[in-house]
Amino acid sequence: MTNDVTRDWLGDPEASPDPVRAARQSAKPALPKRFYKEAGVAPSEDGFRLVLDGRPAHTPARRRLAVAQAALAEALAEEWGAQGEFIDPARMPLTRLVNSALDGVAERREAVIDDLSAYAGTDLVVYRAGDPARLVAAQAAAWDPVLAWAHETLGARFVLSEGVMHVTQPEASVQALRRAIEAVGSPTALAGLHSMTTLTGSLLIALAVLHGRLTPPEGWAAAHVDETFQAEVWGRDAEAEARLAKRREEFEAAARVAALSA
Repeated sequence: MTNDVTRDWLGDPEASPDPVRAARQSAKPALPKRFYKEAGVAPSEDGFRLVLDGRPAHTPARRRLAVAQAALAEALAEEWGAQGEFIDPARMPLTRLVNSALDGVAERREAVIDDLSAYAGTDLVVYRAGDPARLVAAQAAAWDPVLAWAHETLGARFVLSEGVMHVTQPEASVQALRRAIEAVGSPTALAGLHSMTTLTGSLLIALAVLHGRLTPPEGWAAAHVDETFQAEVWGRDAEAEARLAKRREEFEAAARVAALSA
């Protein structure tokens, strides 16, 4: 363990972040050794903090790693407690997402809302295949209930398109989805929604998961109807399956962060 690694996670009140050093360290293949025995949670004025051997942990931007919800803080502590001899960020999707929320989303809320709102006009579920019939039916079975939910719950109707031809959605529907995004209060929940949306290409599916209309596995399956159909027709590719599995882990972590942030 080096002093730099310790300061990165536990903070140094005398130091300011050095982005050049941080970038160089993140490019190194070697993982930092675990420098703490226990990970836990402590209440504080800013919610519930992750503590490592009783000392507050920090984000990469040196903010204290604290969230408003005790359950989310406990989940972070479990993730840190599960680390072995080395700290492997690849095995810490909750921490990575919460770090992004605290260091980025919290200060760029309007920009994140704008980015998410753009998906309202290009959502995956409105672009349908014209054939074969089996794929058409699979898309309808997975996506029509999401559209029905959006209409009933959010007051949004959408125009379907066949193929990749762009279709302009009603402005009232676009604004209805924006209001649904703006209603997401915490930066961690907003980060979770953003991650689910970018991983699937569907704001509607992400919102359905956020609101409990779809479970995370159902949301993931709905977003990958086309891939599932292609795999059934042409067979599965091991490398592609591995990449997809990794993205699914990220999606499920985002869904968990969003749910725990409620």
